[in-house]
Amino acid sequence: MPSISAIFDAHLEAVLALRTQESIIQEHGEMLLACLRYGNRIFLCGNGGSAADAQHIAAEMVCRFETRRRALPAIALTTDTSALTAIGNDFGFERVFARQIEALGRPGDVLIGISTSGNSGNVIAAVEQANEMGLITLGLLGGDGGKLLDMAAHTLVVPDRVTARVQECHILVGHIWCGMIDTAFAEPL
Repeated sequence: MPSISAIFDAHLEAVLALRTQESIIQEHGEMLLACLRYGNRIFLCGNGGSAADAQHIAAEMVCRFETRRRALPAIALTTDTSALTAIGNDFGFERVFARQIEALGRPGDVLIGISTSGNSGNVIAAVEQANEMGLITLGLLGGDGGKLLDMAAHTLVVPDRVTARVQECHILVGHIWCGMIDTAFAEPL
């Protein structure tokens, strides 16, 4: 295992590389704000740590991040074990998110597909389904962006191949977006 100092250095290097995409992060945050202002919903999906990030970001939007504001419609497609196991059993694991998008999504909603490699089959299928239905697709990716780089309408790629560094940057971006949303929907004191 690398030293703790080396891990801190790698983290800081990944964050500094991400900082070069500040305007893209801002643009995507404004897109999420527009979605919510027009009464649409944000869906999120991913696997493993990215599933946890999807749940974390959705919870911050539904509850609040740091500011008192109304609840906002965000749904992590990773949380309904009955739907996940039924779809996985009947249609295959590749369809666990796509089938939920088919049932719940509508034009104007946003799907955020989170994948550290950009090659997660079930996230790819969800993005394909969302694209077909007129949802706005946003890939939160890592490495070189993988297959999702060319499939999602909008992408943010953390240019690192270490899964932990990519995930650390993904949650940072999620927190930035949640802060933007809090500010836009803040209730007067």
